[in-house]
Amino acid sequence: MSLVLDPAAQDLLFREARTANAFTAEAVTEEQVQAIYDLVKYGPTAFNQTPLRITLVRSPEARERLLQHMAEGNRAKTAAAPLVAILSADNEFHEELPALFPAFPQAKDAFFAERPAREGSAAMNAALQAGYFIVGVRAAGLAAGPMTGFDFEGVRKEFLDDDHTPLMVVNIGRPGPDAWHPRSPRRAYEDVVTTV
Repeated sequence: MSLVLDPAAQDLLFREARTANAFTAEAVTEEQVQAIYDLVKYGPTAFNQTPLRITLVRSPEARERLLQHMAEGNRAKTAAAPLVAILSADNEFHEELPALFPAFPQAKDAFFAERPAREGSAAMNAALQAGYFIVGVRAAGLAAGPMTGFDFEGVRKEFLDDDHTPLMVVNIGRPGPDAWHPRSPRRAYEDVVTTV
C-alpha cells in the first residue's frame, strides 16, 4: 500500500464516489453542513486566503428563485435535492488577510490592492476550496451534484452582490435510485504525469 488512508475511505472519497443526479428525501442538517465546513476549512490556499462563500438555499421561495436561473437540464434535480448550495468567490477576501495570514499581514496591500489581482486569486483559491467542499460532502456520507449549467449573472444578482462571483451550484443529499450516470473514463498515469 502506497497510501496511508484506509481503502474504504479512499473508495468513499474517490473511487466509488460519483456526481449524484437524484437524491432521497432525507434532509441534510445544519449540523452536517457545519461538520463538512469544519473539516474542509483546513485545506490549503495561497496566503491562507479563504475566498469561498457558501449560500445554502433552504427555503422553498429561495429554491424557486434559483430554479429560474438553472439550465433546463438541471432544474428538476435542483428542485428535488434535499439541499442546494451556491458556491461563490469573495473578491474582497483580502480584508481578512491580516488576521488569516499574520506571518505577512502586508500581503493584503502588497499583492491584492488591485481588484483584478483579487478576482483572479479569489477565483482560483475558491475553486480549490470548492473541490475540498465536494470531498467533504462525500466524507459526510452524502453525495454532491456540482453544476455550472446556470445563468451566472442571474444567480449573482439574485443571491449575491458585486463583490461575489458565483462558481457552481451543488446539490447535496443521500443518493437516490438511479442517481448515477455510467462512470466516465479517466486518464492513465502515464498520460498525465511527466518527470523532468
